This record gives sequence, structure tokens and C-alpha cells, in this order.
Amino acid sequence: MLFLGFSAGLPFYLVFQTLTGWLALEGVKRSTIGMLSWVGLAYSFKFLWAPVVDRVPLPLLTRWLGRRRSWMLLAQAGIAICLFNMSWAHPSAGVLPLAIWALLLAVCAATQDIAVDAWRIESVTVDLQGAMAASYQIGFRVALICASAGAFAIADNFKVLEKPNWQLSYGTMAVLALVGVVTTLLIREPRPLLDRSKVLDSEERVVAWLNRNTHLSPRMRAAGAWFVGAVVCPVTDFFARYGLAFGFVIFAFICSYRLTEYTMGPMANPFYLGHGYTLTQIATVVKAYGLAMSLIGVVIAGALIARYGLLRSLVAGSVLMMASNFGFAWLATTGDANLTALGVINGLDNLAQAVHGTSLIAFLSSLTSPKYTATQYALFSSLYSLPAKLFFEGTSGFVVEAVGYPVFFSYTACLSIPGLLLLVYLVRRGGVFKTGQVATA
Repeated sequence: MLFLGFSAGLPFYLVFQTLTGWLALEGVKRSTIGMLSWVGLAYSFKFLWAPVVDRVPLPLLTRWLGRRRSWMLLAQAGIAICLFNMSWAHPSAGVLPLAIWALLLAVCAATQDIAVDAWRIESVTVDLQGAMAASYQIGFRVALICASAGAFAIADNFKVLEKPNWQLSYGTMAVLALVGVVTTLLIREPRPLLDRSKVLDSEERVVAWLNRNTHLSPRMRAAGAWFVGAVVCPVTDFFARYGLAFGFVIFAFICSYRLTEYTMGPMANPFYLGHGYTLTQIATVVKAYGLAMSLIGVVIAGALIARYGLLRSLVAGSVLMMASNFGFAWLATTGDANLTALGVINGLDNLAQAVHGTSLIAFLSSLTSPKYTATQYALFSSLYSLPAKLFFEGTSGFVVEAVGYPVFFSYTACLSIPGLLLLVYLVRRGGVFKTGQVATA
């Protein structure tokens, strides 16, 4: 899980923060940089093809590697190819080719996430999901260091004609993508907790659909039954367990929990560069030190979940995120590039993101049914990023240009308030934090 976490984390910054730093140095407008973050919507819409990853076998690969590993390998190969092609792009001549490869990279990375999340949930019992989430987050954070501090350091230290060498930087990242390929070839395919063929045969909605459509051809009936079982049943299963009204409140909480993190993300590197920090300083202080602090945060998050439970961990993550963003708002009011202040505030931000993310992963895993592992988790993980990316992240550059960085970071801090209020409602309403699965996780 540690190495699969690394494989999942590697492309994440390469289509977000590292890419925004590259574009900012090339003179691309902040509004354009903000809109280019929409390529990350692939992560948010991955639930659309999660049923395919969950149930459709790949020719030759599935027979060789199994259902989960075959899709992992296909996605990891795509990640390496996309990173290699991005390394040859020239944003100053036009951002379209780079945007296309970045979009394809995000699609491959999101597909890998679907398969990896399903592998994680199916490989161990619920009582070990907290440890699996922590291992995943540690690997993910190490990859973020490589994809940010490492990418910046390579670009800055191997310049060509006094310009950062992004070709070598992204080319190196393409080689690091092989970590996931090797891991996928070495691990074992998990044994499903349930006999999925028997589950599908016994699903009432599938049986009812088949009985209502006896007039259709066998091929049409099989396709319709697959759609009902793979797409409709995972959704109805969730609402059957939690109720329609309460289920939508859970969805609303998931949607709002990470608004702060996603909204401020695209503008972080443009802020650092505009405030006078060099690429080397960003690589050392912001990326290496800050993301190393996030590793400590993952350990703290695991301890918080084990000792105090998911509820307190989720609250702690939100409060820390608000504090770090108010810290950035203060830093934006200072006139000099103060490395100490940057290190403290960025360290707090990475600590907050680690607690924030690990707590949410454990919470979402506890909501997932073994019958629909990949589809349900993909739906949950899409929910926490879709509204943020669609309505807040892509417009972040326009907000900065309109009000400036101090007000912008204060605004992003306040975006954590809706999630906290919904969390209070979930606790008072009861049900989510009292089930055996959540208590164990």
C-alpha cells in the first residue's frame, strides 16, 4: 500500500501545483492557470467509469493479473506515457498541447485511483483500514515531495539557456512512474469478501429488470442487467442503508469538507513566485520541509483516529486547515520573502492536509459496501472534489486578480465552515458515527 500510495500521488501535483508553477514562470496569465486546473475534473468524474473498472475484464491482462491489478497496470502505463509527452511541451508557444496531455494524465491517474482504492478495501478487513489509509497517505506524501520539490529542483539545477529544464524534470517523473508498475506486478490479487457472481444473480433490481424486459434480445438484456447492477445498485444500496434525506446530508458533507484545500491549491505556487521566493527556496522550504511535515501529520492522524475516533479527527482537520489559510493571508500582507514564516505556515498547512485527508479516507472507507467496493468509493471520493473543482478551483485565479491574496486566503479559510456545520448536524442526527464499521475504523 505504501508503494501504491506513491504511484497514486506522483501524478497529482504534476497536473496541479507543479504544473501551475511551470506555467507561471512561462508568463501564462493567472486566470488561464486557474482554468487549466479543470483538467483535474477527471478525478471528480471518475465515478462515471468506475463501474467499467469494477466489472469489465481487460483482454489478456485480467486473466494474467486479475481484476484489480490489470486495471492498475493499464493506468500506470498511461501515466508514464503522458508524463513523457508533457515533458516535450512548450507552454510559451501555446498551452493546448500541454493541457491535452495533462487531461489524459488525470484520466489515467483517476483510473488508477479507482483500482487502488478497491484493492485497498478488499485486501484487508475493516479494522485494518486505518493502517492501510495511513500507509497510503505516507506513500502519497512522499510522491508529492518528489513531484514538487524534486521536480522544481531538477528544473532549476539543470537549466538550459538559463531557463528551467522542465523536459528533464517531467521526464524523470515519467521514469518514477515505473514504481507503480513494479509494485503491481509483485503484489497479489485480493480475494473478494463476497462471491460477486452470486451477489449479482441475487440482486433484486437486476432480477426485476430482467423479468420486465423479456421481450429484448439476450444481448440487450445482459447489457441492461449489467448497467442496473453496476451503476444503479451501488447508489440504491447506500440510500437503503442510510435513508434518502440523511444520505443526501452525508453527500453534502463530503462535497464541502475539502473546499478550502482545493480552492487555494492552484494559486499556491503563483503566490510563492509572486511574493519573491525562488524555485530553489520553494523546493527546499515549501515542498521538501512542508511535505515532510505532512508525513508527521499522517502519523498524528492515525493516532487521532485510533485514540479519539473519526469525529474528532475530522473536526481537527478542518480547524487546522482554517488556521493555515489565515496564516497564508497574514503572510500575503508582508512585504519580504520571509523563509522562516513561510516554513512555519506551510508546515502547518501540510500537517493540516494530512490530518484532513487521512480522516476523510477512513470515513469514506467505512461507508463503502463490500458488494460495490470500487463504484461506491469512487462515487464518494468524486463527491469531495467535484464541487470544489467545478465551482471554486477553476475560478480561483479570477478571485485573486479581483481581491488580492490576503482576502483570497481569508476566503478559502472560511470555506471550511459549511463542512463543520454539516458535521455538527450529522453528529446530532446520529447514525454515521455510531455504526460498528465506523467505530472500528
